[in-house]
Order: sequence, then C-alpha cells, then structure tokens
Amino acid sequence: MTTPTSAGTPRYILMHDNDNVAIVVNDGGLPAGAVFANGLALLEAVPQGHKVALCAIAKGDPVRRYNVTIGYAACDIAAGSWVAEPQVEMPPARELVNLPISTNLPPPAEPLEGYTFEGFRNPDGSVGTRNILAITTTVQCVAGVVEFAVKRIKDELLPKYPNVDDVVGLEHTYGCGVAIDAPGAMVPIRTLRNISLNPNFGGQAMVVSLGCEKLQPARLFPKGSIPIQNGGGAEPALVCLQDAGHVGFMSMIESIMKQAEINLAALDKRRRETVPASELVVGVQCGGSDAFSGVTANPAVGFATDLLVRAGATVMFSEVTEVRDGIDQLTSRASTPEVAQAMIREMEWYDSYLKRGGVDRSANTTPGNKKGGLSNIVEKAMGSIVKSGSSPISGVLSPGEKLTQKGLIYAATPASDFICGTLQVAAGMNLHVFTTGRGTPYGLAEVPVIKVATRNELAARWHDLMDINAGRIASGEASIADVGWEMFQLLLDVASGRRTWAEKWKLHNALVLFNPAPVT
Repeated sequence: MTTPTSAGTPRYILMHDNDNVAIVVNDGGLPAGAVFANGLALLEAVPQGHKVALCAIAKGDPVRRYNVTIGYAACDIAAGSWVAEPQVEMPPARELVNLPISTNLPPPAEPLEGYTFEGFRNPDGSVGTRNILAITTTVQCVAGVVEFAVKRIKDELLPKYPNVDDVVGLEHTYGCGVAIDAPGAMVPIRTLRNISLNPNFGGQAMVVSLGCEKLQPARLFPKGSIPIQNGGGAEPALVCLQDAGHVGFMSMIESIMKQAEINLAALDKRRRETVPASELVVGVQCGGSDAFSGVTANPAVGFATDLLVRAGATVMFSEVTEVRDGIDQLTSRASTPEVAQAMIREMEWYDSYLKRGGVDRSANTTPGNKKGGLSNIVEKAMGSIVKSGSSPISGVLSPGEKLTQKGLIYAATPASDFICGTLQVAAGMNLHVFTTGRGTPYGLAEVPVIKVATRNELAARWHDLMDINAGRIASGEASIADVGWEMFQLLLDVASGRRTWAEKWKLHNALVLFNPAPVT
C-alpha cells in the first residue's frame, strides 16, 4: 500500500503493484489537473475514495484493485481518468468448484498470553461482558405488552438491583402467520432460542408468550435445550398472556414484573471477575462501507482478529455476499478440508436462496457504497474479507447456530447489518466490532458495539459516535498495527465494563430474524 506523506499534496492509495487503479485519499477529492508525486495528472475531478486510472485501460480489459479483477472496462479509459461505477462491468461469480482447499495455512502463531478482562462467569462456562435481564417473546403479538413492562421494570425494579446493567425485551416479527414446518423455518426458531442463551444474559431465560401462536414455548425451548437455568432447572420462566388468571392488562404486566424480579435478584448476585482474554467472543461486521473500508478499518480489524485468535479467543466474520467473491481466499485458509467444504456448502445454499428471489450478489451494494467509491460487490468483498485477518479458519456456522469451538469462525449470515448482528448474537458473541465509512448509528442492546470509522473526516464529524478512528492509517498518522493494537486493548476495556458511544446514547437497533421460509 503506497501513500505519499505530505498532507497538502494529491495522494492516492495503491493496494498492490499489479493494480491499474488506485483511490484518491484527499478530503473532498481532487480537481482536474491535480498532479500526484509520480507525475500522473488527473484529467477530471475525482471524489475522495473513488478510483483513478494509473494507466490507459482499453475497453474489455480487466480493472484491477487488491490484485483482483474487480471488473472489466466498459469503454476505453485514459490514464488519469476517474474510473466511475458505470465504467466497470462486473465479472461473473467464481464457480464453487476446483477451489484451493487448505493450501494457504499460515504457520502456527505464537500464543498471546497474559491478557485478561473483568467478565461475568456463567454456570454453563461462558462469560458475559454485560449483566442483562433479557425477556424473550415467542410472537410479535406480545411486543407492545413487553415494551410497556420493560419500561416499568427499568423505572421501578432495576434501581433495586445495581449489579444488573439493563433489561431488554427480545422483540421480533416472527412466531405466527408463518409456515412454521417449512424448510428453512428452523433458522429463525433456533436463532431466537440461541439469542435467549447469550452469555450476557446470565442463564436467566424468561419468556412471554401469547398462548395461541405457532411458535409455542415448548417448541422454542424443547426439553434439554436450556442446560442450566435458575440454579439447575431445565425450563424457562414463562408468562402466558392468555392464561385465565390474567384479568385485564395490568394483571399481565404485574405477572411479568413478578417474574422479572425473581430473575433480577438472581442476576444481581453476579460479580465481575478476572478472566483470560480467551473468553472473548467477538463478532466483526461492516456497514455503510466505502472504498476506505478495505484500506483502513477492516485491515485494522483483521490485525486485531489475529491478536484475539492468538490469545485463544473466538472471532466470527460473516456476510455471505460480502465474501462470496473471495471464496478461494477462504477455502485456502480452512484448517481442514471439512471446514472448506462447509464454507462451500453455505455459499451454494445462499446462491440458491438469491436465485429463488430473482436476484444475485450484485443486489448487495447500496447507493452509499457507490457514492463512497465502491463500484460493485466484487470490490466491496475484497475490502470486507480482510476483517478475517490471516489466521486459519477453524469452523463454520449455519445461520442461527450456536458456537461450540474457539478460533476464527465463519458464521454464514446475510449481509444486512441487522440480520447479521442478530445471528452473531445468537451464535454467542459477547462483543461486537462494526466498521463504517459512510457512517451509521448502529447499536445493539444485547451486546456492546465498538464503532470504527474508516476516514478522518467521518471520525471528526461523528466524534461522539465513533469509538476508534482508523482514518489515521490513510493519512499516515498511524499504522494498521497501531490501530489493531488499540482496538484489541479497547475490546478488553469494553468487555470489563467501559461503555461505548452507542451504549452511552442507548442507540439500539431492533433484532431482525432471518426467515427464509414462506409467510402464510
């Protein structure tokens, strides 16, 4: 990666010597006539983050960035021209055959020892970074009742239990009016079940049901699905609104509050204790991506990912459409052929899912992605995949499944910020890292979210929303390693109780279950 050091001169970033395009670094972009240090002059104005042709590119020739063909020139492009989105025709997706399998495994990394955080140990062996009472709902019909109850619980009960951080209603739009026995229906059901068992909830599963819904409590929590509950019981605490004992709305609220107080009392007994960094379960994700995402924030996340894996922790990366075009990079890093085949299986499933909907991976990119300099999903994927670092990939999760191992895990999810975050919560993450170039106030009530800005301008403008500024990498003020280590230390601090900006402002996006089955 090359960037001239003088902040006042035209600057670009070249990702690989074989590339024939680079992105403009300067805030606000550059005007026509600007001359780079190597003598290349711009023939037209180029916005920040957008691509400039480093040499003449003939119509039909590859456009290369990251040493990857991100597309083909739709017309002749002169050196010094703005390589805008319409000038790049997207290549076809890589076929899922004849892929490299476990051919690029790095040598074993030196363990990173001695790092700890202050977390909440759970009876099942997991560790929480927060101590939260979560109220699960079996159907959207009860959402308004639970919202009303949660407000009263926070106002009237929570102050009595100072060791409990929050009360969260796990509301969603599933549970009835769905083909609950159809293929694919197991995805939202197991997602909701596993969300309820997230380490930040302390094993205190509490459920509010309507009574007549398709997703009955016994189906959501089959016998044995809760290994430890309230000191050893196997059934979740249940409040059913249609029970004959409820006479009037307020009696429903009182029942929820009565059970909530029992659970709050149990959670209040928990205390933070020193635990090794290996107990971290970190989900990494990007949203509102731009051309800097793959240059600054995501590489820094990848560096931190490698540190976490060396420390024995678990890191999940996801977003099928945002890694699909780099599948060969992933299968070559699979720790075993079985892991590689599992990744291929998830790609095949998602290809079929999109095809049923009449779209393909190109539907992923947003207007904001394109305004930020990303021409298509291939270019976006190359910048997204670097969040995974360089460690061997040791496992694969299907949507809604729960983690059972440590290391670097590919958790297959849609690329939707909200669905991806929801599925990572279900998998068992206790910390979330979210990078953004265009900017998004995304947050989760269930898990702390550390926000990473890709650009100095965004970090300055949203100074009280971004936790880390990775834009310093592009401006030459910090290296990828500098920001990666900063992120690693911040993860330990946040896991120990330090609040993120999203937590301070209580910016919480709704959980969104992934339901590939029909709605009736």
